[in-house]
Amino acid sequence: MVKHIILWKLKADLADVNAVKCGIKSGLEGLKGQIPGLLEITVHTEGLPSSNMDVMLDSTFTDAAALKAYATHPAHVAVADGKVRPFTAQRACLDFEV
Repeated sequence: MVKHIILWKLKADLADVNAVKCGIKSGLEGLKGQIPGLLEITVHTEGLPSSNMDVMLDSTFTDAAALKAYATHPAHVAVADGKVRPFTAQRACLDFEV
């Protein structure tokens, strides 16, 4: 299995941060069952005050090939382009085998 962890920092000038976080969470978690090889997907939006990022994606794939296919899957691209990228200023990624 492969874990795919993403951390985002939201743009500072957002009018409604909670709405953006909800949109990211519902959009990404809504991909479960739509993309082959995607086993689990959870978005965390309520970090502790000690956090320096705003949103975390924790996802699990069957293998590296499934993760690669996810990156270009039309459902994922639609969520990324519509609910994530327009609102994020910074992104960090860690992929690893478990």
